Amino acid sequence: MPNLPPPLRVPLLVLGMVSLVLGVLAGLARLAVDLPAPVMARAGGHGALMICAFLGTVISLERAVAVARGWAYLAPLAAGVGGLVLLAGVSPLAAQIAFVAAAALLSAASLWVMRLQFAPFTATLALAALCWLAGNLVWLQSQDMTLAVPWWMAFLVLTIAGERLELTRLLPTPKAARRGFALLAGLLPLAAACGLIHPVPGRVLYALALLALAFWLLRYDIARTTVGQTGLTRFIAVCLLSGYAWLGAAGLFGLLDVLAPAPGLRDAFLHAVFLGFVFSMIFGHAPIIFPAVLKVKIPYHPAFYLPLAALHLSLLLRLAGDLGGRPESAQIGGIANGLVLLLFILTMAASVLRGRRQ
Repeated sequence: MPNLPPPLRVPLLVLGMVSLVLGVLAGLARLAVDLPAPVMARAGGHGALMICAFLGTVISLERAVAVARGWAYLAPLAAGVGGLVLLAGVSPLAAQIAFVAAAALLSAASLWVMRLQFAPFTATLALAALCWLAGNLVWLQSQDMTLAVPWWMAFLVLTIAGERLELTRLLPTPKAARRGFALLAGLLPLAAACGLIHPVPGRVLYALALLALAFWLLRYDIARTTVGQTGLTRFIAVCLLSGYAWLGAAGLFGLLDVLAPAPGLRDAFLHAVFLGFVFSMIFGHAPIIFPAVLKVKIPYHPAFYLPLAALHLSLLLRLAGDLGGRPESAQIGGIANGLVLLLFILTMAASVLRGRRQ
């Protein structure tokens, strides 16, 4: 089956974007924002829409382009269709099966790449895909989405860390540091599995692994060097370093949530990862990934910093509301988070139009 040409990749991306928009609205419904009844009814699917349907589609699409094999595009198709099924209100089982199929196909593509080019970063990407598959199977078997969240988080964290690990080959990373990375990467799924049987030790180990991985990335990522450059290179580095700070904060929130539980810590932990860390990475890599996937130009502009700054400020407002017991501040911060994503999309679209004129 031949590689899919760029114009035919657009519908797959659109599937993911539909889940992004409605997933954000579902998240606002969870914050008690008054929205139409059909959106309120999808509030419980917020996590699956954002992680499996949106991010699963985008990551699988990127991997399919890299693999350059037609069958690999079945993964983003399955993830996107799973999102539509979830939104349609059909039996959750159909969406769960679609997400399991998507993760299995992404795992197959990642393992195929690892077989062709065995390296620490390809092994990490394959492990990440397998974590997504494990999380989807846990959700399917238990019908409890919360049990899948640590696996889904590992999927995203390890995918990003694996892609960054590829670039650390340009730096003289000590052998002990490389072994340390492998240990931390393995700890995440181990802690997720432990949490299914022994929740408290598993959550402590998971939070410690996130915290240690954040320090590893801050110490050894090439972004520490490239932040001193200019233009797009510096912007990407700023996105990465700020994202690692959020990942470290998430590790601390996760520890506190177990050792000294307080209202709002769980939400702070989840959104420090899924919004602060993951979307900082998306903002930084979008000017590189979208041109590769869709064959469009996205020339750099200093305006790229606007959605990035707004992301951090709105998330700080949300977490201040969570931790300070001020639900109205958390709600305003959540609405601002959604507007930030819209601002980012508009910024990228404006850059695409600017690239066409050049």
